[in-house]
Amino acid sequence: MSTSNQGPTDKSPAPADAKPAATIPGNHMPPPLGSAPLAYENPAFLNSADGRLIRIVSEYLEPLARFRREQIQDTVVFFGSARFRGKEEADHELELLENTGSSQPAPSHEQPASAPDIAAGTASDLQRKRAVAAVEMARYYEDARRLSSMLTSWAKSIPSKRHRFVVTSGGGPGIMEAANRGAYEAGGKTIGLNIKLPFEQSPNPYITPDLNFEFHYFFMRKLWFAYMSKALVVFPGGFGTLDEMFEVLTLAQTHKLAKKITVVIYGSEYWKKVFNLDVLVDTGAISPKDIELFQFADTPEAAFKMLKDGLTENYLAVEAKHGEAPPPTDGRADEELLRGPLVEELLGPEIAKTRR
Repeated sequence: MSTSNQGPTDKSPAPADAKPAATIPGNHMPPPLGSAPLAYENPAFLNSADGRLIRIVSEYLEPLARFRREQIQDTVVFFGSARFRGKEEADHELELLENTGSSQPAPSHEQPASAPDIAAGTASDLQRKRAVAAVEMARYYEDARRLSSMLTSWAKSIPSKRHRFVVTSGGGPGIMEAANRGAYEAGGKTIGLNIKLPFEQSPNPYITPDLNFEFHYFFMRKLWFAYMSKALVVFPGGFGTLDEMFEVLTLAQTHKLAKKITVVIYGSEYWKKVFNLDVLVDTGAISPKDIELFQFADTPEAAFKMLKDGLTENYLAVEAKHGEAPPPTDGRADEELLRGPLVEELLGPEIAKTRR
């Protein structure tokens, strides 16, 4: 009988290099699978590029939560050099730090010359110049410390449910340490907004522990410098100080702060060597009235009077007149945001109520 219409039997042997079919042990089910990590507990995701938005928002929400908890209403920010240490005792040597925010000293050839080196003629020209400058910078450290103490003592006397005009710095050494130290010695809370840097650095010890912050993103740190500040004091410093000072002045010049801010530039002799604002006025780069955005001071007493007068006129007198915080100029005061329904603002009422 012909079998030409039957299908193929396909009984040819398997190729020699063929792999055996996978087998599933037991009852043919895959092995047990562990629970996946929650997204907000998954370090691989949080530290990835995809998690960047979460990290940015965290650097807004986490400080906000702490400011609320610590009842901080507003701040006065101190900027200045991080590289010089103060001369606190007669036997302390002045020392220049390696970099802004660094805890390591600069190389020996960059350090201020000592008196014996100068007398022996072994000091370089740079070292001699820095020896003279170091004495001046040590004075600025002590001035910042005294000014911060005076401001904090006065702010503590203001009747308020929340802490007013809290001294805030970048959290590092130098003038930042002096500002936090003065507030600490006056018995007040004081804030440090540190930044994570690629070299060794640490917050100064005078910051209130619950108000010690460290940021990854410079722009989020800048937000917190400007957001709650009612005044700014700028001591002699370098790139970082110039950056922060002109950023705040630009925000005030362009009316982006939605509030009045008192700006005191400390050390007129130093700053008038660093920049000549008259040239900007003469060339039309800025308006003559822009010079009125700040004041120069050369003593802690003069700076304190400027701060006290500005803060009283712009805030305390207005609050006393209205019996409350001054009305917002843009419909959204920072005081209102600090105590407002943040979740509803971020998520909307329909989504936010699902978390209750």
